[in-house]
Amino acid sequence: MKIALLHYTAPPVVGGVESVMGHQARLMADAGHSVLIVAGRGEKTDPRIDFRPLPLADSRHPEVLSIKAGLDVGSIPESFPGLVSELEVAMENILAVCDFIVAHNVCSLHKNLALTAALWQLVKHRRAPRAILWHHDLAWTTPRYRAELHPGYPWDLLRGDWPEAIQVVVSRLRQQELSQLLGVPLDRIRVVPNGLDLQRFLNLADQTMDLVKRLDLLAASPILLLPVRITPRKNIELALQTLAALRAQLPEAALVVTGPLGPHNPANADYFRRLVDLRQELGVEDSAHFLAELVAGYLPDYVVGDLYRLADALLLPSFEEGFGIPLLEAGLAGLPIFCTDIPPLRELGGSMVHYFSPQANAREVARLIASHLSPDPVYQMRVQVRQEYTWGQIYLRHIEPLFGL
Repeated sequence: MKIALLHYTAPPVVGGVESVMGHQARLMADAGHSVLIVAGRGEKTDPRIDFRPLPLADSRHPEVLSIKAGLDVGSIPESFPGLVSELEVAMENILAVCDFIVAHNVCSLHKNLALTAALWQLVKHRRAPRAILWHHDLAWTTPRYRAELHPGYPWDLLRGDWPEAIQVVVSRLRQQELSQLLGVPLDRIRVVPNGLDLQRFLNLADQTMDLVKRLDLLAASPILLLPVRITPRKNIELALQTLAALRAQLPEAALVVTGPLGPHNPANADYFRRLVDLRQELGVEDSAHFLAELVAGYLPDYVVGDLYRLADALLLPSFEEGFGIPLLEAGLAGLPIFCTDIPPLRELGGSMVHYFSPQANAREVARLIASHLSPDPVYQMRVQVRQEYTWGQIYLRHIEPLFGL
């Protein structure tokens, strides 16, 4: 499918709408679509995505600014119809091979009403592809713009229900505002939120993201991190039992054990086999992850650091520790810490961490974790963002279905 995205400017120009449009274009390309960005200013920033400059689409083009000065006081300059016609011809040529045109803010803001009017002419006379009108802001419902808006054409194009267009807004508030503005039911207006690029925001390495995808960690909540080598003194069996008990309360819980087998004791291989058997016995094969099964040797430090940024809590059930570096790492990463009450960890954690006995019943440890995390708004927000507001999730749930309407 050939999809065009239209705005006044495009990346690398910095702006909220520009950023959203860039993410959407990349996601569409990832999904196998042919993608074209049309804007007054911008550049080709991805080899898979075409960029077509249309200088008169720029809201800061001198001719556009000159015309806007007249429009803002309720006067239609003599040059306005000519600019509309010029943009109409240019866009018709550009969009001739497209299946959809996604217009960002062009049909809801008055920054370039000639561009709005040109697109309207193409849509009205069916000389444009199917239009998706994506509204981040609404001029007619924004008090600071009221003095610049006037009854009639072309200002009324910003509050009209365009024929066969798919109306999209970024929030429930905008949905309510647009519904009242256009006089259409709420269900005629799709809500597609903005999102975050989790990998970029958390600065996660490609190797980390590969593990995240293979283990489906973004669907997990909470993610418990156990950054230790596989050796009996780490008491990993209690972590597995705790996970199984925790999943009775938080069924999407997952455990990530980062380390390889301890290098100095041949018995560690037998210990690992017992852990794998226990994992199967507990029914947590899909939620207890030993990265030693996926990565040969030690994980790079930067991947372990990435996992701290992604995890929801540190779980350290060791029988013994000489020091307890993971507590310091978790403290710096802002993770709640659940660990055994042994002298080195007590020395480091003081009253700032949650303790349990190395011989504790797993159900008690699970209750300790759940009682802290479940009511914690910071944890709840982390999970919500991971599961609902990453661009990948938003594309699959909200954006791709638009092209089937």
